[in-house]
Amino acid sequence: MGARLKELLAQNKLVRVFGLGQLCYPKLVEILGFQGGFDAVWLDQEHAGISIAQIEEAARAARGVGLDSFVRLAPTDYATVMRPMEAGAGGVMAAQVRSARQAEEVVRWAKFYPEGLRGVNGGGVDGRYGTMPPAEYFKKANAETFVAIQIEHIDAVEDVEKIAALKGVDVLFIGPADLGQSMGLFDWDHPKLWQAFERVAKAAKAHGIHWAILPRNRAYAERCVNLGCKMLSLGLDVWTMQRGIEWFKNEFAPFFAS
Repeated sequence: MGARLKELLAQNKLVRVFGLGQLCYPKLVEILGFQGGFDAVWLDQEHAGISIAQIEEAARAARGVGLDSFVRLAPTDYATVMRPMEAGAGGVMAAQVRSARQAEEVVRWAKFYPEGLRGVNGGGVDGRYGTMPPAEYFKKANAETFVAIQIEHIDAVEDVEKIAALKGVDVLFIGPADLGQSMGLFDWDHPKLWQAFERVAKAAKAHGIHWAILPRNRAYAERCVNLGCKMLSLGLDVWTMQRGIEWFKNEFAPFFAS
């Protein structure tokens, strides 16, 4: 579920993920898997408000085509963290985290003892619907559950060294638009924003974890990879639809002429 993501990151390989929210449908997950090139999908519960039922179906489709999955959570509580994993997602990505204390809570809710205090159920797909022995379930879940913390506010940047040091955090996922907004910046290329990226990259490297970003274009992605980024979110469902429609309109331009 989240094991392949963690394995690729442990091997220091570049991980390619794709975001689904407004158009979160199992068939789109299957299309991505058959298309190839991606390692995982992330499902946007923060902005799109997707349901547990949608997460279950998307995660099932991802498993069927060899993709990992994780869910971007709305600013969060215990149940919000736990339920996507019981629905079959390989992990979670916590949005709008502003401090190490908040990040520590996310890890505690996502992991079983001794790494956390996630509520014990085992009746979801991650526990094979109650057929996995508890000790095996706890060990497997703790080893495989992927945890990303979004760095999308200047307060999180100011605390990023402590966030990166937390046991159980796999990735620091930068949200450039929200981070820039919190700094009073609306230019994704502003030097102060890149300085913040560099601080996140330095903290991740110092603590042996990785960082990720949704880049605006190829040049942006290349610059981030040169800074050590090991996870790129290369595309979103709505972007794909818009660009696909635009391509067809250009290809058949005479037929769209007024």
